[in-house]
Amino acid sequence: QVQLVESGGGLVQPGGSLRLSCAASGFTFRTYAMTWYRQAPGKERELVATINSGGRTTYAGSVKGRFTISRDNAKNTMYLQMNSLGPEDTAVYYCNAPVGGRFYWGKGTLVTVSS
Repeated sequence: QVQLVESGGGLVQPGGSLRLSCAASGFTFRTYAMTWYRQAPGKERELVATINSGGRTTYAGSVKGRFTISRDNAKNTMYLQMNSLGPEDTAVYYCNAPVGGRFYWGKGTLVTVSS
């Protein structure tokens, strides 16, 4: 079955960096677009960045220039490199894969940006 497992979250000071990972299994990873979403406390879930099967990337305006999405098809893993983090980036980060007409989600990893 499809499984997505996020990791790499934690507490970081403003201006710091983190790299999130999403390990995928149960489907042919290399053929699917993958997306990072986040949900801040009290807010709706929002799209952060997407990478398609060919490696083309798109970003939300709020993270463009600071975050980089990438994938390693040999490892069935997607990444999100986050730089210049601010308190507004505090959220649970989720990875998403649209497989077989259904959207699959991981359980998320918490990122807290605070001094």
